[in-house]
Amino acid sequence: MQVSSLTARQHIRWRRALCLFSCLLLLASGVALSVGELWINPLAPDSPLAQQLLIQLRLPRVLAALLIGASLAMAGASLQVLLGNPLAEPGVLGISGGASIAVVLLLLLAPTWASSSHMAIAAMLGASTFTLILVMLARRALATSRILLVGVALSILAGSGVTLAFYFSTDFNLRQLMVWLMGSLSGMRLEHVAILSITLPCIALLWRYGQKLDQLMLGDQQAQQLGLDTHRLRWQLIVLVSILVGVSVATAGVIGFIGLIVPHYLRLWLGSRNCYLLPMSALAGALLLVCADTIGRLIIPSAELPVGVVTSVIGAPLFIWMLVRAG
Repeated sequence: MQVSSLTARQHIRWRRALCLFSCLLLLASGVALSVGELWINPLAPDSPLAQQLLIQLRLPRVLAALLIGASLAMAGASLQVLLGNPLAEPGVLGISGGASIAVVLLLLLAPTWASSSHMAIAAMLGASTFTLILVMLARRALATSRILLVGVALSILAGSGVTLAFYFSTDFNLRQLMVWLMGSLSGMRLEHVAILSITLPCIALLWRYGQKLDQLMLGDQQAQQLGLDTHRLRWQLIVLVSILVGVSVATAGVIGFIGLIVPHYLRLWLGSRNCYLLPMSALAGALLLVCADTIGRLIIPSAELPVGVVTSVIGAPLFIWMLVRAG
């Protein structure tokens, strides 16, 4: 009786949190659509200029922030279960770096092929390669700290590759590429949102895998005794995480720490039920990225900070605190 009562209270807490974050996300999205050099009422723009600014610039930017934030947070939550590592995150583990180096190499070696769709494919291949390396190492029973160090090494390797591409390139717009590598939502258009919509079925699939991820957290042997095909599930997670990270990086560049701090703090606050944690991570990740992008647009008059810089300023101190606490 006590167990069922405790479970019921946990369900209530999760549902209240889902409602709270949904309301906050709607509020933050409305503010992001409204504020800027020109104040706009998103429900009733009062001039053709305001309507054009809203539809062509601000709405695609907010939609992109929602999809990318949700994708990175869910990818981080899934990686933490997949690798058995509470500090796993696409940026920290080098997966975002793998996606970025694939895109930069495409731009360097085959610039005529560098359409948005080809960049997304290249980013997914780069992300999947680095994810596969990490999963293979995790299955060799390396310690959590060692997997983290391998991820950092992969990230450094990807950064070195990007630097070499800059050094040998004569045709790149270096400033534009540097902003992209820092993570930026400026210049988002509806066609970018269309590409990002690929993430929606992946997010839905990961949500459906919540119970399977709970079983995977028990360990491979226990999960297999419960009838779970762990090998197949790992491959499915690799593909889904690679798509989420690859499309996000191809569209907006490298945006770090969302996949780390969002699911980690939700676990500390509400628990580890993945059927609730995954949608909560999507909502909280979207909320964090929308807020970070709004801050980046407003903090400097007549200019904007790349959103990746804002998330790094927020996430790096929290990551250091998590490392100290884990140690």
